[in-house]
Amino acid sequence: MKSVTVMKIGGNVIDNPEALKRFLREFAAVEGAKMLVHGGGKLATRLAERLELKVQMVDGRRITDKGTLDVVTMVYAGLVNKQIVAGLQAVGCNAIGLSGADGNVVTARRRNPEPIDYGFVGDIERVDSELLGRLLDGGLVPVFSAIMHDGHGTLLNCNADSVASAVALGAARLAPVDLVYCFEKTGVLRDPEDERSVIPEITAESFAALKADGTISKGMIPKVENALKAVSQGVRSVTIRSSAHLADGIGTVIR
Repeated sequence: MKSVTVMKIGGNVIDNPEALKRFLREFAAVEGAKMLVHGGGKLATRLAERLELKVQMVDGRRITDKGTLDVVTMVYAGLVNKQIVAGLQAVGCNAIGLSGADGNVVTARRRNPEPIDYGFVGDIERVDSELLGRLLDGGLVPVFSAIMHDGHGTLLNCNADSVASAVALGAARLAPVDLVYCFEKTGVLRDPEDERSVIPEITAESFAALKADGTISKGMIPKVENALKAVSQGVRSVTIRSSAHLADGIGTVIR
C-alpha cells in the first residue's frame, strides 16, 4: 500500500439520503486503500423515543444506559452500517461492515464513571493494525460503526471522531495515512457565517493564535485539537471539509 485514506461522516450525511448517496459514490472513486468511519445520525434518538426510552444528555453528550446501548448497537452497527455497506457495493466498492468486536479489531475500555457516569461509553484502547492490513491487502474497504467492545463481552458506544483517529493511527503503522473529517461546513472558517472564509491550513502554532483571538471556538476547538493530536502521533495529514467537497479539494488541512 502506498497510502491509506480514512474518512469519517456524521449525521449531516447519514440523515440525508441524497447527500449519503453522493458521498458514497465519491468515496468509492477515491483511489487506493481506504476506510470509512460513521456515526449514527438521528435514527437512534427516534427509535429510543418510539420505545419510550428516556434520552439523557449531559453537556451535549448522550448517557448510554443498557437500553440505550441496545438501541445504538442495533442502529449504528446494524441498520446504518449495513445500509452504507450496501450503498458502497451498489457503486462497485467492495466494503465490509465492522464493529470493534468483529475480528477483535478494536478494543475499548469503559470510561471512568467519575466525575460523570456516561454508562456504556468507551475510550479506544487498541487497534489491530495487522488485521487492518490483511483486509486492505485483500481489496476490502472496512466500514466502521462507533460500537466497540472491551474484550470481556461488553459492547461500548464510542465517539466516532475518536474511532476515526484511532483507526487512522492504527493504519499509519502500515502506510502513510490521510484522515478526512466530513461535517456540515466547508472547513474551519474565519467567519462562521461565510462558507468562503475557509482557513486553508492550520498548524499547532497557528491554532494557538486562532484560538486566542476567538476565530476558532466552541465545538471546533476539540475537532482541531483531535486532528493535531493525530498528526503529532503519526497521521500524515488531517483535513476538515464538507462531504459535498470531496472532489474539489476545498477544506482545512491540518499538518
